[in-house]
Amino acid sequence: MTLHLQKSTIQKRSSVEITGSKSEANRLLILQALYPEISINNVSNSDDSQLMQKALASKENVVDIHHAGTAMRFLTAYFSAKKDREVVLTGSQRMKERPIKILVDALKDLGADISYVENEGFPPLKIKGKILTKSKVTLKADVSSQYISALLLIGSSLENGLQLTLDGKITSVPYIKMTLSLLNEIGIENTFVENTITVKQKQTEVKPQILTVESDWSSASYFYSIVALSDLGIEVKLSSYKENSLQGDSVLAEIYKQFGVSTTFQNNSILLQKTSIVNNKTKVNLDLSNAPDIAQTISVTAFGLGLQCHLTGLHTLKIKETDRLVALQNELRKFGAEIEITNDSLTLEAHNIYQSSNNSFLEKFTESISTYNDHRMAMAFAPLALKQSFIIENADVVSKSYPDFWSDLNQIGFIFK
Repeated sequence: MTLHLQKSTIQKRSSVEITGSKSEANRLLILQALYPEISINNVSNSDDSQLMQKALASKENVVDIHHAGTAMRFLTAYFSAKKDREVVLTGSQRMKERPIKILVDALKDLGADISYVENEGFPPLKIKGKILTKSKVTLKADVSSQYISALLLIGSSLENGLQLTLDGKITSVPYIKMTLSLLNEIGIENTFVENTITVKQKQTEVKPQILTVESDWSSASYFYSIVALSDLGIEVKLSSYKENSLQGDSVLAEIYKQFGVSTTFQNNSILLQKTSIVNNKTKVNLDLSNAPDIAQTISVTAFGLGLQCHLTGLHTLKIKETDRLVALQNELRKFGAEIEITNDSLTLEAHNIYQSSNNSFLEKFTESISTYNDHRMAMAFAPLALKQSFIIENADVVSKSYPDFWSDLNQIGFIFK
């Protein structure tokens, strides 16, 4: 689907209900598969969570998770410890290019029987499930938190529990803590001391309980960007959110103060308000090691406000749905941005494109924005329609994490053709 975004103005006050976090939902779905006593409310309606549910319910020998990276990592661990189950776990062409050797090696160290069907180090994987008796394993600390969480989620089901040592400086700590907090919620003992995480084997039955998934903070990021690029006094209310969130992307509330956006928590909702105009000499410097998924949104916000921006801690973005750093550089340059990237950073120079006499952001923008099969590329660029009309290719890719994105934008005032 190609979407023609018209230059838009949003309503003075609006409200949006956002689906559950796929990060939380996918962790809880694995735990529910291990412990059926758990019930889950507000499960994400994202493609990723639907694919996770379908995979867990599947009796087939081949399980295809398409573009769902979280599902690939979590299910690799889950099926490895699923006694007497043999599956081939596969995905899209891009998924077959995303490395998984680090996780596979760790699972093999625990005794797992996994082999590569095509290319060494990459999906598809042939997994012969078995009881895993070993309990100690070491991983580099700067790897994707999804590898770490995949191991932690199955830790309590292992014969002797799990002792995971992380070697070096740990990144994406909030996502690790999210996993451990969810384990705590269902009564699984764990500790995180210095660089060692221990998950105790579950000795007693999990008590029947209902857990509610908080709405997705990554999805909220696009509304933060919209408010930042809007006029003073604009308000958007989002539900359902917690002030003591487990999600790493909840740092948005603090980060977007630099972009003139305030956050007020009210009865499980957040009220975003444009409260100040940002000086165009502001320099935004952020280490996003613990929240790399909001890098695209922040980069586009900074560009839309004409600000200099330097983001670090982005090394995991190169192995996402696409190489997100290269994709950001390619697409922002279409708008005239001066942007440079390294393996783990992005630097955007301040510009004055929005200073022309007729108040046009970019008077003759004729190119369309490519999305690279990456939902976050489509959603991160959408707020620029508050400045200028443009085209987004493959716009329905948003269903991966936020199927209602375009209808929610339309509801608050965005115009599409």
